Amino acid sequence: MIRLSRRALLALGAAAALAAPATTAAQKPRLIVFVTVDQLRPDYLVRWHDQLSGGLRRMMDEGAFAPQGVHDHAITETAPGHAATLSGRFPYSTGIASNSAGVNTSTAPLVGGDGPGASPFRFNGTTLGDWMRAADPRTRTLSVSRKDRGAILPAGRAKQPVFWYAHSVGGFVTSNWYADSLPAWVRAFNAEDRVMAKYAGQVWMPLLPESAYPEADSTLGEVSSGEVHFPHVMPDDTLRARNLLVGFPWMDELTLDFAWRGLREMDLGAGPQTDLLMVSLSTTDAIGHRWGPDSRELHDQVLRVDRLLGAFLDSVVALRGKDHVVFALTGDHGVAPNPEVKSTWGDNAKAVRVFRDAFDPALAAAAPLVQKGKLDPAAFSFDGQTLEVDRKLTAGKEKEVLAVARAFAREARRAKGVQRVDVIDDLARADTTKDVIARRWLHMFRPGGEVVAAITLEPFSYFGRGNTATHGSPHDYDARVPVIFWGAPFQHGLVRGQARVVDIAPTLAQLLGITPLEKLDGHVLRQVFRTAPH
Repeated sequence: MIRLSRRALLALGAAAALAAPATTAAQKPRLIVFVTVDQLRPDYLVRWHDQLSGGLRRMMDEGAFAPQGVHDHAITETAPGHAATLSGRFPYSTGIASNSAGVNTSTAPLVGGDGPGASPFRFNGTTLGDWMRAADPRTRTLSVSRKDRGAILPAGRAKQPVFWYAHSVGGFVTSNWYADSLPAWVRAFNAEDRVMAKYAGQVWMPLLPESAYPEADSTLGEVSSGEVHFPHVMPDDTLRARNLLVGFPWMDELTLDFAWRGLREMDLGAGPQTDLLMVSLSTTDAIGHRWGPDSRELHDQVLRVDRLLGAFLDSVVALRGKDHVVFALTGDHGVAPNPEVKSTWGDNAKAVRVFRDAFDPALAAAAPLVQKGKLDPAAFSFDGQTLEVDRKLTAGKEKEVLAVARAFAREARRAKGVQRVDVIDDLARADTTKDVIARRWLHMFRPGGEVVAAITLEPFSYFGRGNTATHGSPHDYDARVPVIFWGAPFQHGLVRGQARVVDIAPTLAQLLGITPLEKLDGHVLRQVFRTAPH
């Protein structure tokens, strides 16, 4: 449970008290700016509220801020999270259940650079941008991120402008899913070589005095690369600078610079239709993985995101007018502290690491049932968290497959550090109003699908080795994210109760008076509006 400090409550309450009188009709905006901050937990905003002075603070104080936002699915990774943001649907519906089965494919090579190809070939269904274009074909959309999946998945399958960062050029690329060549404005932006001219050799020092950071300058869970202490220096070498930029705060600055260029070049928000700009900022994730949530680096990074978003919000409002722009902001997942660190973000004293070989007895227990059921052993695979089956190889053998899954689950529950192992078919009988983890697994996978059993570790425990913080569990510390709506149509102050990320798209659709093109899992958050929308 997130608890606001007294000072934060007073500040947010004052903002609500100063809100303008409710209008009689909601005004349709000309531009929606949707921002995802990768690995942004809502408790960061609450804990450091008084140190924020830019876009995050302004959106919290002047907008409808739901600190109990949540990704209500089990595998809390970047790809499933981004796919849920503007689709209004859970992973079982979008088809995006993990990073490894996300957007990368050799069938969609990059345009404008070298690297893994990418496209939304696995994504199912539609997103807010599709609904907007169906209602008004003049609608223009642009999606930008450092990560390919962060740019691609909020936009869905639409062949609209989508760009992401590539080390090979130190700039932004797309794939041939979207275009055969880069637009002139993208080529011009990349030709300016900002990485070398502006960022190479830069020194990262904390924004505030040392006394403002309660975190130690190094902790046990930080990377062992010798760069655990401030300052952190970008290399002067061009190639190294292009590769390492993704782990420095300036990557978010470059992403927002590119989004700002695209907004102007595409004339987004000029009207009369409503346009959509999607921006995913990925550096908090890179820094969170490398240094962890208990680090001074992560604290400083959130302060920097706040300032960058403040400048960006001010620029967009100055260009298009406050009454014509709305912002929505969330995260794609949270993060757990490193098991070796005594964390200030939760009691992780009992956290352990669970290795794949801990489940060898469970695989051995299932093997005789594979043989007894005359099933092809090659039909089964185990990735360390889920047991999967190729249904094409086991057609007509559903009962036998279920017996294998149950045998695996019974034995896997004995492994140290395991909280529960669920057989997906058996979750149909779970009380999902009370059993949060069962609900989140059902939002990932459905009975009769390829995933037949799923492992949930004890809170704060990790799968495998590694010296970096990570995420991916059904637990709240990985699932909680902020949900914020800012602009003239929205309330000022705290939104009580839970706001799910899948509720964002239907809420924005309600604001625009448009109808989603399919059945959604999300619902309209009516409490965020100042007056009833269209």
